[in-house]
Parts: sequence; structure tokens; C-alpha cells
Amino acid sequence: MKRTFLRTSALCTAALSVGLSWPAAAQDRSNLPMPLSPFTGKIGRDYTQSTAVWQQVPTAPAGAPNVLIILLDDVGFGQSSTFGGLIPTPNLDRLASEGLKFNRFHTTAICGPSRAALLTGRNHHTTGNGFLMEWAVGLPNYSTMIPRETATVGAMLKYNGYSTSWLGKNHNTPDWETSAAGPFDRWPTGLGFEYFYGFNAGETHQYYPVLFENTVAVDPSKSPEQGYHLMTDMTDRAISRLRLTKSVAPDKPYFMYFAPGAMHAPHHVAKEWRDRFKGQFDMGWDRYRDTVYRRQLEMGIIPPDTKLTPRPDWVPAWDSLSADQKKLYTRLMENYAGYFAFTDHEIGRLLDAVRQLPGADNTLIFFIVGDNGASAEGGPDGTVNEIKALNGEKTTLEETLKRYDEIGGPNTEPHYPVGWAWAGNTPFQWVKQVASHLGGSRNPMVVSWPAKIKPDPKARDQFLHLVDVVPTILEASGIPMPTTVDGVTQKPLEGASFLSVLSDPKAPSPRNEQYFEILSNRSIYLDGWKANAQHTLPWRQDLAPGNWDKDRWELYDLTKDFSEANDLAASRPDKLAELKGRFEEQAARYNVFPLDDRGAARLLVPKPPVPGSDPKATQFVYYSGATHLAENTAPPMKNRSWSLVADIDVKDDSNSGVIMAFGGVAAGMVLYLDKGAPVFHYNWFEENRYVITATEKVPSGKSKVKLDFTYDGNGAGKGGTAVISIGDKKVAEGKIGKTVAGRFGIDTFGIGEDSGQPVAPAYKPPYRFQGSIDKVTIDLK
Repeated sequence: MKRTFLRTSALCTAALSVGLSWPAAAQDRSNLPMPLSPFTGKIGRDYTQSTAVWQQVPTAPAGAPNVLIILLDDVGFGQSSTFGGLIPTPNLDRLASEGLKFNRFHTTAICGPSRAALLTGRNHHTTGNGFLMEWAVGLPNYSTMIPRETATVGAMLKYNGYSTSWLGKNHNTPDWETSAAGPFDRWPTGLGFEYFYGFNAGETHQYYPVLFENTVAVDPSKSPEQGYHLMTDMTDRAISRLRLTKSVAPDKPYFMYFAPGAMHAPHHVAKEWRDRFKGQFDMGWDRYRDTVYRRQLEMGIIPPDTKLTPRPDWVPAWDSLSADQKKLYTRLMENYAGYFAFTDHEIGRLLDAVRQLPGADNTLIFFIVGDNGASAEGGPDGTVNEIKALNGEKTTLEETLKRYDEIGGPNTEPHYPVGWAWAGNTPFQWVKQVASHLGGSRNPMVVSWPAKIKPDPKARDQFLHLVDVVPTILEASGIPMPTTVDGVTQKPLEGASFLSVLSDPKAPSPRNEQYFEILSNRSIYLDGWKANAQHTLPWRQDLAPGNWDKDRWELYDLTKDFSEANDLAASRPDKLAELKGRFEEQAARYNVFPLDDRGAARLLVPKPPVPGSDPKATQFVYYSGATHLAENTAPPMKNRSWSLVADIDVKDDSNSGVIMAFGGVAAGMVLYLDKGAPVFHYNWFEENRYVITATEKVPSGKSKVKLDFTYDGNGAGKGGTAVISIGDKKVAEGKIGKTVAGRFGIDTFGIGEDSGQPVAPAYKPPYRFQGSIDKVTIDLK
């Protein structure tokens, strides 16, 4: 054996000595993926007559930088200390001091569309992301199904020799494609990212997140009581990933897309962080806005002639509020500030790790401070159940105040009121979703690249948009825009590189025109002019105004009016008419039409079935292990009658655990055993909890537990009657006063456990079934 090993080793060494020459031929990067380099050796009749030369795998261009994109969620222009806000963000401050600040950078005004534009370099409607996946409809520009013709920057860089990873929020996979059955081609790992750790939704619970590693569901390593928080978890994962990559291949550049759920609701943070801001917002939103405006002027964030736009009629004067209103609204803002400061702290850990790795100076960092402006989705009073608000349901101030001491903890899903969102967008008008105005679409950005960028304390003021980031990365990396990716001819990029702006503060803006549209709030920018038509209200998902032709258009000259304070529509009707015509042209070119202003109503539009399932099915059979299923991949059990039969086997009559769970803390329903007794718990947005408990226990051995729900009908969200049976014997009956018409929220459907958030407070998740479940059959009536 030893002699054979030595002979084999000698042969290998001889072969390798011939084959260590790597060709330096130029790589054609126009069609991705690239093939192996041409074989330059010789093939004879046997190995002694052959010359072995390894073919080369594609590599990145020489000197290509590492690239890190950090994208925060739901942050206003006037919230971070870096841009004049009153929430300290020392790590963002430090990065800005090492690079450049941008004060005219734009998003689409809402998360999923912004992310699609950022990752593809095309406008959001071009990528099928005209609005959010939960509101998707069967139109190619609103389906949220990213087409292969709009490949992501992840795919472009991976095929050009980069290591690629995505951590955090993925709001670009249609939720009917997020089950364990796939398909996975629109998951991050199918969009060009070799590693994914995060969640497939618009938001997730920071203490009980619905997590996936690549395409496999995973649970947090510890509980909230043990100190778990997703922001820390994903930061740890990001650092580990970068260190692993640079340990194995220190010269290989990486591209990391780091997209926390922060600062999107639910605003979850430990008490110690929230308490740091106790009393710091007692001045209220009017004074906050005045203070931030003055800071922005002093810091040079905004031009000296910028005007502070006045408080609108949909925000009450702070001094007009009652003591209870001030108490609650202040607490919700303190909680948000604590969450933001904590987020900055965690990102600081990531940035410190980047600075310590090989190639730190040649790392191009884009820190985009929000995918849209500050969010008013908490409504006039704020909320501790943000999912309820998104379903169009209102909550009274008195109901929310009852949860005052819990705000920010794992049993709440907090969101501050509209007044704080308006203040957070200082000096602009409006908020998230309102793409017509800068309060929805203008976000701060910081760019750092130590090897190439000379720090400049003065903010760059070129007009930029998310679609300009991909072209900039490609030019910085020396990589051309590919003609084809995976055999599919690519649509052209719709943004333009601003690489020249990084070295020249006087370089022109890369483009002179950009449209905006979300929920029929629309705008057009052209050569410094901007025309706006505001249409819908973010906190009224129940309203769909229609009558688009009756919208009032405004006109602003942004070269002289940074904050959209001086409406010129009356004095320049000619310019307004020109821009309105340009919007129509751009909307037709980039597939904006048809306009759709439906909010909650679009949630009820039937979505496609899970691929491979029967779209007309009325019976669903699940087996043990069917867990972590996104809401839209679960049976459509809302607004109708249904029955559930569980075939179970228990060792004795005191076994406990979940049979079926659907939803979580915000809303949901669960059927479980409590020491042998079946219990049905329906959680209507935490406000009403209907609990029906059987009078008898299931026997040991095999049995059938049945739950029949008879819907009252006459509309959506009505009540019904639930009957529990063991075998053929009825053991409980009760009235469910009202049901959730739209979505349970951000948690999932599962059999045999309640993964993620608990639907009921009577148990701790996952509360796995102690016996065995053969199958669960659900029949829709």
C-alpha cells in the first residue's frame, strides 16, 4: 500500500508540474456564465504523450473591489444623526467621515419595489415589482415575479468571480413560491447569491423570526428570554461569512447584501436600549422637526435656502394632544429610537469586521439609509399590533395604552404614529408609500471606498436613484453589463453609473429624468423640475379613491426648492402640462399602467397556488414535518367554513402539543392538546381571543381529533361556530365572534408545532406535539 501511494503521488506530482501554467487570456464577460478558459495543453494517445494544463475558472478583473451594500428599512431623511436627526448613529457617522454623504438619493417609496430596483438596476415595474408581493395581482408588472430578463447584480458578480451572499430581508420572492416545495429560482440562491440567511417577507418578528438558511427553514438558536434578537443573529452570520470567505480565498472579492428588517415594524428592542431615550422626545414632533431642520442647515445637509415645509392637516399640533396621547406617542418614539441605535451598534460590529479583513481599503460600501421614507403605517395613534393596522382595522388609544409597559417586547408588534413619521422626514412633505413626494422617496446614502474615495464633509447633491447603483458597481469592478445571463437575453439597465461623482463633486448627475409611482401616488423628475400627484393615504389601506384624473398635480423647481415647499403649478401651467405628459410617456415605457390604488382589497385577491398543487383543490392533506409554510402557501381558510381532521397517536391521555398552528402573536389560530384535552384558540389581533376547550381528553393510542368551523357568512371577517370532536363525539362548541379577513401577518402555517411566534400565550413555542401525527386533512366548504 505504501509503495503504491508513493508511486501515485510521484505521478501526480509529475502531472502537476506540467500543468501549473494558467493562461492569462482575456475573458469574454458578455455572456454569463462564462465557460472554462480554452484548453492550451496537448492530448496524445496516452498520458506520456500529453501535456496537462488546467483550464481556468472565471475570475474577477484585477483590482475589482469587495462590495458591501447595507440597506435599512423604513428610515426617514431626518432621523439619523448623520443627516441631522436626533437619533445617535455613531457608526454611520464614522463611515460618513471616511467617505461621502449624498443628500439627493432616491428610492421608490416602498420596500419590495425599492429592493428590486436596487438589485437589478431596472425600474421596479420592469422587474414585475410595481407593488408588494402580498398585494400581487396577475399582471406582469405587478406579479412580483422577477423575470429572467432582469438578472440581479448578485448573478452578474457571481458569474464574474465574486463570492456572493444575502443576509436579512428578502421581499422579492412571491410568497406562494416560498414553501419547502419551491420553486427556488426566485429565492436569493436562485437570483445569484451563493448564501442566504434571512426571511422571505416584508417584515419579521425580531424575537421570533421566520428564518431560512439558503432554502431550508431554521429556528433561532435561543429564545427571547435567553436574549435572542435577529439583528444580532444576522450580524454574527454576516461576520462569520466574510471571515470564512477571506480565510479560504483572501484574494477573491466578495459582494454582500446586508438588509436588516430594521427599521421596519415591528419595532423590537431590549428595554435597556429603549430606556436610553426616556424623555428625549417629550418636546413632541413639531419641535423635533424644527430642531432637526436647524441641525441640517448647520451641518450643510440641506442648502441654506431650504424651507421647512409646514405641518399638514393630517398631523395634529403636538400641543393640542391630551396627556394620554403624548404619553403613548412619546413611548413609541423612544422605542423606535432605541431600536435604531441598537441597529447602528450591530452594523458597527459588521463594519469593524470588514475593516479588519484582507482588502479592507479596496471595499466599496454603499450604506443606504432606508428603502423609503419614514413609515406612517402605524396610523394616527400608533399601534402595538401593526398587522392589524395593515388589515385596515382600527385600534383605540385606550386599547393601546393597556400595553404601554410591554411596548418593544416579544408580545407586541409596535409602530409609532403618523406624526413621528412626518417629523422623521424633515424637511419634506409626506411619508413612506407616497411616491409623489420626497418624504416618501428621498433617503440618505453614505458611500465609502478608502482606496479610491477622498473623504469630503460636504454632501454630494447629484440626483441619484436606486437603479443607478448596479451600473456603478459594474463600472467600479471593471465588469461589462452582460448581453445574456443563463442563456436569457437581458433587458438594458435603466440606471446609469455615478462612479465619476465619487471622485468629482462637480460631476454631473448621471441621468436627468426619473418617474415615481406607488399605489397611484406618482411623480416625474425632469432636469430639476418635479411634478407630483398624491393619491392614497398609507394609514388607510381600506380606501381606494379612484378618479385618477381628478388628482391635483403640484409643480416644484428642485434647483431652487430642495424640500418641495413652493408649489408653482398655478404660475407655470405650461411646465406642469409638459411634465404630466412626460409622466404618461415614462409610465407607458416602463410598464406602470394600469394604475391601481387598492390597498386592503388587493390582499384579498386570490394568488397563484403553490406550483405543483391543484389550484381548485378544496382538500389539503398535511403530514408531520409540514412546517414554516408562508401564509399564501397554506389552505385558504379565511372567510369560509372548513373542517380539520387530525389522525394522531398519543402514548397516554396527558400528552400536549400543537396539532395545527396558523399565524402568531399578531393574529392566528391554533388547535393543540393541553394535557390531553383539545383546545382551539383564535387570536383576533390580540384584542379578542376566543378559546374553546374540550371537556374530555383524547384516549391513549390512535384517535381522530376533528374541528368543524361553520362561518356566519354575509361578508369578510365575520364570525362563526367551532365544534371540537374526538372521534364522532362532540366534546366542545363555542362562538368565534369575528375572524381575520385578510392576513394573519408575518408568521407561518405548520403541523405538529408552532414555529416562530406563539398564537396563544398558554404555551412557549414550538410546543411540539408529544405523540405522533399521521396526517391532518383540511376540507374547505
